[in-house]
Amino acid sequence: MLSTKLSCAVRPHYHHHHYSNNYNSNWNNNLRSNILVFLNPSSTDYSQRLSLSSPPSSSLFHNNSNNIKVRSKANCIPGMMEKVDSETKLFTRMRLWEFPDQYVIEPTDGSTGSCLTISRVDGAMSIIDEVPHVQTVRAPRIQTIYGVMGLLKLVAGVYVTVITERECVGSYLGHPIFKVSSLKILPCDHSLNASSAEQKKMESEFSVLLSAAERTTGLYFSYDVNLTLSAQRLHDLGEESKRLPLWRQADPRYLWNNYMLEVLIDNKLDPYLLPIVQGSFNNFQAAVAKDIVDVTLIARRCTRRNGTRMWRRGADADGYVANFVESEQILQSNGHTASFVQIRGSIPLLWEQVVDLTYKPKFELVRLEEAPRVVERHFLDLRKRYGSVLAVDLVNKHGGEGRLCEKYGDAMQHVVGDDTRYLHFDFHQICGHVHFERLSMLYDQIEDFIKKNGYFFLNGKGEKVDEQLGVVRTNCIDCLDRTNVTQSMIARRLLENQLRRVGIFRDEETISTHQHFDECFKIMWANHGDDVSIQYSGTPALKGDYVRCGQRTIHGIVKDGWNALARYYLNNFCDGTKQDAIDLLQGHYIVSSVSRDMAPPQVGGLEAYASFPLALALGLSGLLFASISLRQARYDLRHLFLSLVWASMSIGIAAVVRANGRIFCNRPRLHKPQR
Repeated sequence: MLSTKLSCAVRPHYHHHHYSNNYNSNWNNNLRSNILVFLNPSSTDYSQRLSLSSPPSSSLFHNNSNNIKVRSKANCIPGMMEKVDSETKLFTRMRLWEFPDQYVIEPTDGSTGSCLTISRVDGAMSIIDEVPHVQTVRAPRIQTIYGVMGLLKLVAGVYVTVITERECVGSYLGHPIFKVSSLKILPCDHSLNASSAEQKKMESEFSVLLSAAERTTGLYFSYDVNLTLSAQRLHDLGEESKRLPLWRQADPRYLWNNYMLEVLIDNKLDPYLLPIVQGSFNNFQAAVAKDIVDVTLIARRCTRRNGTRMWRRGADADGYVANFVESEQILQSNGHTASFVQIRGSIPLLWEQVVDLTYKPKFELVRLEEAPRVVERHFLDLRKRYGSVLAVDLVNKHGGEGRLCEKYGDAMQHVVGDDTRYLHFDFHQICGHVHFERLSMLYDQIEDFIKKNGYFFLNGKGEKVDEQLGVVRTNCIDCLDRTNVTQSMIARRLLENQLRRVGIFRDEETISTHQHFDECFKIMWANHGDDVSIQYSGTPALKGDYVRCGQRTIHGIVKDGWNALARYYLNNFCDGTKQDAIDLLQGHYIVSSVSRDMAPPQVGGLEAYASFPLALALGLSGLLFASISLRQARYDLRHLFLSLVWASMSIGIAAVVRANGRIFCNRPRLHKPQR
């Protein structure tokens, strides 16, 4: 069992020395005798830091460097350029050498940076001028990598995550954007040989979570531009801030590898500090008459309460909510740039929906007396970041969602004011399952807020004309399906207004009057919704056919049914392990190296033996034997008795599983649910 106990220790201070940038590419030179920097993989508080202002190829080596996928050529549209000093430029291509005792990462992008070595014993790091000379018969394996995502320390070993494949997916303000296609975790765990049996067992169990982490989807990065900031915030950065390394500019709440970068940050390895964002990036170009219109849609997932659909619901005590995503739509045409930001996030109350094998588990409100304070904290944070806030609540007013809706509305009465509005719109009651065009009724109610708070706009000279002064916050229960449909409708209206402003659309023109443009826009938002949904629920978004096609279809309804069943399976039998992996990578659970603090919790009673596959197998076996015995009952009445025994066993097993559904599900083991 994995531990649920955390241990705290004072993090030591290390002295840092400057290292040389002179790199000698002569392959025959010996390893430089004096190691200029010695680095120790301990972590520091990254949040506090942010608050402060090639050698010749050889047939001996296994080279796997031709693994970059390019889907589309980056669109280098003039925009706001980053002014990062050359000394802090990120390495864009490196060669990974896997020696028996160490890993060596060598820049191969033409820069003059030194090599980074990482010990395979304990993860100790150092800077050297060149790759060591091969002195063994066994040749090291080499591979091209495109970035170091960070380090993670477990019980006794250190694990380095690197990007092995990337895919160019477009450009952001003139800079190419890449998606992580494949990543690899490099173990530095030779010290386990001297560890106790208990530590080895714990290391093995945590390593399983790292395997799940390798399947993380929706990771994006850029070597040149800060993806964690919207176009407006990026434009408002001061000149000094723009010269800082990208990780220093980054917003930590959208920095996916925030925790894993701590070791590299401690040791000032700026060229290796690659900020990663989890979310979505979609882009298209379309011709409207003689004009070329470039539209980009970015999703940035907040890491403060990151997790899976059923194991991360509502808010925490600090007001951070689950599935909080910032979506930014950017228009570029004829030298103009327009940006509009929307946000989504779970209902900011303390509530849960713990899986228990039922199709739709009950909503449970926790510490209801704290609701006003939690809601107030949440919206105070939003006002500081975005200005005025319009909260659009799409949940049902009746049924299981009704109590959540009622308590949310009551709590909002304490924060509603000139800069905070709350609007409830019962999506299912008004739109049903097919009449999504009725969302125009919602837009009519929020149009005045959108016009008043506007959007970010740069003229052809790159001068700021307008800025966005407020944000629309949309939520349903999952903040996926209904939210996707609603946000795409709002974004469509805004984009039409922006196109009229830059003179591309006439007053009566809409996106739907241009078939190709309309199709591209729908596909972009449908892909955006699918990406966000897969990260949170494990499946593409429901109601995606309306976003993608503009109407509900039989195929879309059938696909929704299949995805709903897939969500049920993933939520009940897979997401507990996935949640543990997320908590481990994001630093929400920190592993101690002290074995006595890692003692697994004692589990007794039924929970110690609960296994849904075993219960299912026994139940089905009982039914099978009952059926066989029943067929033989005509010849011998004893078989009738046996069939009743087998059937009773199956019914009894089903009753036990139903009554104790929660313990038969795949649950997180690092952070237990409150109930």
